[in-house]
Amino acid sequence: MFLAADYKPEFESFTDHLLELAQIRAVDQLLKRMVTLLAERPHVAAARIWLVDEGDVCSSCNMLGRCQNRSSCLHLVASAGSRRTDRTPDWTSIHDEYQRIPLGVGKIGQVGSTGEAVVVRDLAEDPSWAQRYPWAAQENIRGFNAQPIRCKDKILGVLAVFTGIPTPDAGRDWLRIFADHIAVALTNAQAYEEIERLRAQVEIENVYLEEELREAKAFGDIIGHNVLMQKLMRQLEMVAPTDATVLILGESGTGKELVAREIHRRSRRRDHPLIRVNCASVPRELYESEFFGHVKGAFTGAIKDRSGRFEAANGGTLFLDEVGEIPLELQSKFLRVLQERQYERVGEERTRKVDVRIVAATNRDLKKEVEEGRFRQDLYYRLNVFPLEVPPLRDRKDDIPSLTAHFLEQAAQRLRLPLPRFTEAHARLLQSYDWPGNVRELQNAVERALILAQNASLQFDVPLNDLASGRINTDAVSGPQSDASVILTDVELRQLEVRNTLAALTKSAWKIHGEGGAAELLGVKPTTLISRIKKLNLKKPD
Repeated sequence: MFLAADYKPEFESFTDHLLELAQIRAVDQLLKRMVTLLAERPHVAAARIWLVDEGDVCSSCNMLGRCQNRSSCLHLVASAGSRRTDRTPDWTSIHDEYQRIPLGVGKIGQVGSTGEAVVVRDLAEDPSWAQRYPWAAQENIRGFNAQPIRCKDKILGVLAVFTGIPTPDAGRDWLRIFADHIAVALTNAQAYEEIERLRAQVEIENVYLEEELREAKAFGDIIGHNVLMQKLMRQLEMVAPTDATVLILGESGTGKELVAREIHRRSRRRDHPLIRVNCASVPRELYESEFFGHVKGAFTGAIKDRSGRFEAANGGTLFLDEVGEIPLELQSKFLRVLQERQYERVGEERTRKVDVRIVAATNRDLKKEVEEGRFRQDLYYRLNVFPLEVPPLRDRKDDIPSLTAHFLEQAAQRLRLPLPRFTEAHARLLQSYDWPGNVRELQNAVERALILAQNASLQFDVPLNDLASGRINTDAVSGPQSDASVILTDVELRQLEVRNTLAALTKSAWKIHGEGGAAELLGVKPTTLISRIKKLNLKKPD
């Protein structure tokens, strides 16, 4: 390319491409176009670009023995040229023996280290080149021109051109100008990509955080004074400030997601996002895209690049709910990102790094799943670093009154309904039920009772329905002082009902409806109490 004055028009043709290069906003596309433009010149054998980046393949790098600083080196990122023999390097590949060059090593490394150009006019005049790089002689390469890609005082990389003719005097200046344009275009493209990455990050975080806000309505803050809950909170306080992986165990509806949010809130990552994904709700064919993202055109329907949940959670916490539902054939990919903190988007070769804390939850017995071959043992051990078990509601019934009061207040505010009175009779009734659906079932029962109350007394129909079907916990109903041998006759039972009803009517001054009314005290609907009064032929005293 770098010829004598006869070829000045050829050099000047580059100015026609400068505007084109300035408009390319994808870094990879920009770099490829740059070397392609250079390699199109008739006397250019090859054009290559290296950029300064972190050391990443040190263990397999063939220049490891000459590398003094493994924190950064030159990465070959773009290459183009005409391959003339079978033995010459493949100039279109960026994966050869020069894919990594330590700073300060060789002429390319020297340019990257000092920021000073290295130009060899005629390789034939330098016998060391023929000895060290026999392919150069085989390819009849005569000229070498390496220019730093520099923005202000920062060296971004190196641009090198190998020509089939000696480098003319004007060659240094022309390539220096081109390298300066590369630096500007590259800096702009990198800035644009970063802006696009941040925009996409915010966009996908907003989507996921909106999901979190909807999920956050499930339980509110952690409420519980039960001894099992206090033990859970002590464990949570110990593990939250660390970056340890946590596996939350418990039945469905116990509040595992609330525990995960509390871990994140108390962690050092609290100022970064908490991203939740329900592994059971992701279609199998979209698993990789959902978690790792994809590039445009990776599959049918991939109309644009998309960040995955790992990328959205970068710097924060990723909550894998129902982690036992991850398909077995995909568990190895999760293990890799957990161990190496690296992944690739679907359809992309670029390896991305991620810094996330993993909190997982399941209602399955993962140890049994491992034994039966449905879950990888190595992934199980990776997740089960610090297990937390959330107790079912039936084991913490003394928390039911405070949970119910909280849900009532929360639902009344959200539904814009008046807050009804919650009585001790209500609490005893709710505590007598076994709650197979746990806290989620309790919340649903509270919200349903609030809607049905509509300025009247609360009626919790779920436990009452189960009382009729014989599913009430008899231990909670009978109490410690009961005598299982006591049998009342029908007359005695009717007399007991009369006395109990009269006691409630007397205490409420025969007020039936509303707060403090007899219906509320008895835990029945006002219409039910009115029918009972008529049936028992009870009369209000004068």
